[in-house]
Amino acid sequence: MPLAHVSGGLPADDRRAVFDGRMPAAPGDLRVEGHGIEPVPESNRYGGAGRLFTVWFAPNLTMTGVFTGTIGISLGLDFTTALVAVVLGTVLGAVPTAYLGTWGSRTGAGQLPLARLAFGRAVVLPGVLQWLSSVAWDALIGLFGGDALARLCGWPFWLGVLVMMVGQGALGALGYEAIHRLQTVMTFVLAAAFALIAVRMPAGVHLAATGGAQGADRAGAFVLTSTIALSLTLSWAPYASDFSRYLPRTTSPVRMFWCTLLGLVVSFLAVQTLGLWGASVLTDQTAAGVETLLGGGAPGAFGLLAVALAALCSNAMNDYSGSLALQTVGVRIARPVAAALAAGLGFPLVLWMHAADTTARFQNVLLFVGYWIPGFVAIVVVDWRARRGAVTDLAAATARPRSPWPPLLAFVGAFAAAVPFMDTGVYVGPVARALHGADVSYYVAFLVALLLYAPLRLREEGGRA
Repeated sequence: MPLAHVSGGLPADDRRAVFDGRMPAAPGDLRVEGHGIEPVPESNRYGGAGRLFTVWFAPNLTMTGVFTGTIGISLGLDFTTALVAVVLGTVLGAVPTAYLGTWGSRTGAGQLPLARLAFGRAVVLPGVLQWLSSVAWDALIGLFGGDALARLCGWPFWLGVLVMMVGQGALGALGYEAIHRLQTVMTFVLAAAFALIAVRMPAGVHLAATGGAQGADRAGAFVLTSTIALSLTLSWAPYASDFSRYLPRTTSPVRMFWCTLLGLVVSFLAVQTLGLWGASVLTDQTAAGVETLLGGGAPGAFGLLAVALAALCSNAMNDYSGSLALQTVGVRIARPVAAALAAGLGFPLVLWMHAADTTARFQNVLLFVGYWIPGFVAIVVVDWRARRGAVTDLAAATARPRSPWPPLLAFVGAFAAAVPFMDTGVYVGPVARALHGADVSYYVAFLVALLLYAPLRLREEGGRA
């Protein structure tokens, strides 16, 4: 399927003006990246696999991860059990994200543009969902970053959030190289900040040796905690190759996989463990909790600044990938403008989450933004494996139109099958209720999409033969 079919049949010159544009030429080129969803030509590739560790490490050292860690304790688990659940979910979600990230250097394309291989014209559905998810993540992370900035500067909450959104929108507009360079620097700054938070944890804060959940309720809480942890690392899957698409085609896929996996796992486990440990003092007011833990003064100010910068780093990636998703569905808007738009739309959602029960609304948004991702991952992986990963020319690979119905049926069917297994504050499915709150919907969605799409894909190949 040529790009013109995705972009509403734009003439070639118009497509180039909207979806192509200036690309960074080398590490440190911080001029605005105008380049959109067109594949990056080999002549413009640069960098090494090691960049993937820092670009996936720094953005996850946020208070969102810390707050997620507190959920296991609030569900009634003891520290050790909650930690095992967090480790399990984090690793399971990171593996597909790391694998998808290796496709960027092979194709020069971002993840949603690559999804056209499997979805054809139906890419509009996951594209819209990905764009909405990027806005939702802006709110999930901006909630804590804006609060920290407001406390640091003595501003009202809304002003802290507004300044945060303006900053991340500007960084997302600058694009790929600016994000990579900032994440490299912030890897060291944020690691130091969170280490300071851990060191200053009060002596009176003890690990939860026992939990209130027992029997089947304990098992349900374990599964739900694991699923929430999985949702964090898996949420990056639709972004994965966006941040490897400028790497040379000769870059080792094995090194790319491990650099991405370690960046995700180490960062998420660090912050979620901190949340499990300090659940009694952090609660939903994590920015205030950090300031209290560090005792105010210069350490407290440094901690709040780190929380704000961490949110800035993470949300800039949301806005960048959101801009590529918006172009993929055919919206004729320059990538930098699309990135700024995503940041602007996240502002009212932050205010809504802050206006009532933050814990409940946070958990609901966190789960809902990810329920579509397992089905998406299953479909694109099956298609990629059917092609044996031999996609070097995206335009040629999409030149033959594919039927949108096999992926669409698998995608919608996977989500529908997962509904009874969901557990959120808004809706608890009958199976999740019977399983004492255990949410296995992510696993169900992945398996159902796999079982539905693989036979349809093979049948389509047979029909083409």
